[in-house]
Amino acid sequence: MIIKNVQIFREDKTFETGELYIEEGRFTETGKDGEPVVDGEGCMAVPGLVDIHFHGCVGADFCDGEIEGVRKMARYEAENGITSICPATMTIPEEELHRVMKMAAAWKNEGTAKLVGINMEGPFISEKKKGAQAAENIRPCDAGLFRTFQEESGGLIRLVDIAPETEGAMEFISEVKGETVISLAHTTADFETASEALRRGASHVTHLYNAMPPFGHREPGVIGAAADNENCHVELICDGIHIHPAVVRATFALFGPERVILISDSMRATGLTDGKYTLGGQDVYVRGARATLEDGTIAGSATNLMGCLRVAVLQMGIPLEDALASASMNPAKEIGIYDRCGSITPGKAADFILLDKDLNIRAVYVDGKKLEM
Repeated sequence: MIIKNVQIFREDKTFETGELYIEEGRFTETGKDGEPVVDGEGCMAVPGLVDIHFHGCVGADFCDGEIEGVRKMARYEAENGITSICPATMTIPEEELHRVMKMAAAWKNEGTAKLVGINMEGPFISEKKKGAQAAENIRPCDAGLFRTFQEESGGLIRLVDIAPETEGAMEFISEVKGETVISLAHTTADFETASEALRRGASHVTHLYNAMPPFGHREPGVIGAAADNENCHVELICDGIHIHPAVVRATFALFGPERVILISDSMRATGLTDGKYTLGGQDVYVRGARATLEDGTIAGSATNLMGCLRVAVLQMGIPLEDALASASMNPAKEIGIYDRCGSITPGKAADFILLDKDLNIRAVYVDGKKLEM
């Protein structure tokens, strides 16, 4: 297949007018005579987005542990331009986590968004910064338990979140750093503790600014430690609720766009109307884009990753090229799947979106096949 008349977003973060060539579900260098030709009508052709931190959407949650729920999530995500998903668990009872891991291992991709990993958010976190996580299920870092979960998932755990100040956390980092990406999350760690964790092998920070001490000029905390470590990448929720636009702009300036990863942190109400929902077994109340526990604690988001990208560009002033890379290339690189997705590159899966100038989706392709919407 040939898609002509498109503005192609390249790996160097520039747009180039040209044609896309696709054969057997992959991008190729050139097309063949007689191939079907599609007019892209001047749209931008960009990589399918990669969300490495979200919990659910359209009434389903990954922690439900149900194949049908993942099916609904994958369909909705693909319809919104997110073609690779790495959903997050919560701090739920251990037996439920075992069930979720085994369910993920049994999942078979079905032509919608691809399940490319699991983000294990909890239970190795701090009770003082638990946010919307259930305190009764928090436990110390345990490499043996992590490896059991990893085996049950079929090796799908791409990130594991920990609070580095908690019991056994530093030893955990040293032991498993070569097995998955270790992220600092839901933590009270000071600058020195966070810096030590990063020196030992942690390399990621979960939803920067949220569930951690603030960035102070005398106490820079996790945020300052992450900024100082050039190998550390940070997640941002750009839903217009979690982080002020000025702070989003400052973060891109401080870390550089190559170290920022846009996430949605979306929960099951995403794609549905306002009302009462659940997250990690707790009641969540959704009004517009805001999702909170009864006490007002923010509990995930009600915005998908494409929605967050639009907010970042159209309302927060982040350059389109930087936002696109932060929602596709950067997350794919972070979880080790950039060899197969995250950019429009010959040899990779032909997962891409056609966007108009207002960032509206005109078409989504997965493995070179147009998604019927």
